[in-house]
Amino acid sequence: MELPVQAGILLLLIAAVVAMLCRRLRLPYSVGLVIAGVLFALFPDAPKVALTKDLLFTTLLPPLLFEATFFIDWKRLRRNAPVIILLATLGVVLSATVTAVGMHELIGWQWSTALVFGVLIAATDPVSVIATFKEAKAQGRLLVLIEAESLLNDGTAAVAFGVVIALATGHPLGSLQVAGLLLKTVGGGVLCGAVVAVAALLLTGRTDDHLIEITFTTVAAYGSFLLAEHWGLSGVLATITAGLVMSNFKPVGGISERGREAVQTFWEYAAFVANSFIFLLIGVHEAEQNFLAIWLPAGVAIALVTLGRAAAIYPCCAFFSRSSLRVSWSHQHILFWGGLRGALALALALGLPLDMPMREAVITVSFAVVAFSVFVQGLSMAPFLRKLGEGNRTNN
Repeated sequence: MELPVQAGILLLLIAAVVAMLCRRLRLPYSVGLVIAGVLFALFPDAPKVALTKDLLFTTLLPPLLFEATFFIDWKRLRRNAPVIILLATLGVVLSATVTAVGMHELIGWQWSTALVFGVLIAATDPVSVIATFKEAKAQGRLLVLIEAESLLNDGTAAVAFGVVIALATGHPLGSLQVAGLLLKTVGGGVLCGAVVAVAALLLTGRTDDHLIEITFTTVAAYGSFLLAEHWGLSGVLATITAGLVMSNFKPVGGISERGREAVQTFWEYAAFVANSFIFLLIGVHEAEQNFLAIWLPAGVAIALVTLGRAAAIYPCCAFFSRSSLRVSWSHQHILFWGGLRGALALALALGLPLDMPMREAVITVSFAVVAFSVFVQGLSMAPFLRKLGEGNRTNN
């Protein structure tokens, strides 16, 4: 088993204790968990837990995606949709391009490897981003921008990842094939999520039992993801769509008032558990990485990923500088520095084909970038927000 029951219970106990300590020490919860994971890995008798793509991507990611989208501010999301979509599409492409070109020119990685790394590390991670910003008490438009962008750009990265993996493994795709893959993966994922959510709502509207309502939301979260992935569609976009539809689409049925309170409590706990496992396991496997052996490519990659994030944020926001959707400079700076990487990048890296050139180097460098995100960006995020006066502001 990837996560034995005994190990899972022990990790939950550690997570609860770490959460209490982090509140007392005013330390970001995600940082505390990674540190705890590193210390956990140093004990000789600690149970071994395999960190795999299936565990991260299929088991732990869907509840986090669903919880974030189910409770996102729909009115602000709709109002800021043009900004969010541009950041989540063109922004990801710009970020991946800067990183890939830099790794090829500066480190000498072959184009296929550089492109794969650039794409898998381009998308900000919803797990890390949402946890960090909620702990930092970000509110209003800023929270919607950072949450929605981190959720939607995963879909872009997943689609682009499929294209570059095909190129890297010797299966070149023509422009029509790429367009078809985009349409199938994105459109199919959204359609799959919508269909599953509507079906769940139809059933939910026929009961006021909060336990059954919780069950239907769980089926929608995981069912949309697994169904989409089974058909080669975007499971990330399917679960995001399912969360948005179940929360906001009323004509076919809905969750009762009592049920909504129970659903919110359940998904807050599910997100807490998933977050805890993810960051603890990242810490465990950070401790196993030999960063000294790849210090140069890791350092260059961190610099390039940071530069790529700047190339994604500032030019895209400039498109709206003369419109009502203008993004303030303080928000742009926060979006730039808040582009954390985490579980999604590691899941994609761990899922690379075994015969891909430089696979281990890509995985280790990805872990290095994630470590920088958690410790440097994660620890500095709250002071950065306070300095810019955004910690508790509720703006439109």
